[in-house]
Amino acid sequence: MSPASTQVTQARAADHPTRFSGELHEVTEARLAAEEFLRDLSRSSPPAAPEHWDDIVLVVSELAANAVQYAPGPFELRLQRTFDGVHVTLSDTSTAPPAPRPYHPGGGGGGIGWHLIETLCNQVSVVTHDRGKDVHAFLSW
Repeated sequence: MSPASTQVTQARAADHPTRFSGELHEVTEARLAAEEFLRDLSRSSPPAAPEHWDDIVLVVSELAANAVQYAPGPFELRLQRTFDGVHVTLSDTSTAPPAPRPYHPGGGGGGIGWHLIETLCNQVSVVTHDRGKDVHAFLSW
């Protein structure tokens, strides 16, 4: 394959969304799918700052972990390039919107995930429907 056709293939990969349908135990696989999407994207459009990659992977991990912990069924992850960043959508089978919980550093675990998501994202929205909910997270790239 010529260098020009390689660049076209890489650009196409960055323009198309990545989909991952996960079972409840597949948080790691969701994170790996996000990293593969970001590798493809970075070939044609490198991140403006190195931490953007880590922020996206962390948000995907937290969203997937929340789906595993709070939703009764499988989840679907979608990642797509936007004009100024990356749009992450995680769909799960729970109609309950996420809610921040108090963080207790002394024990009990949990309570920090949703706070991290809200802090790292430029915008977060939750759309509930009869099959569950979609969490939309927009992050810088």
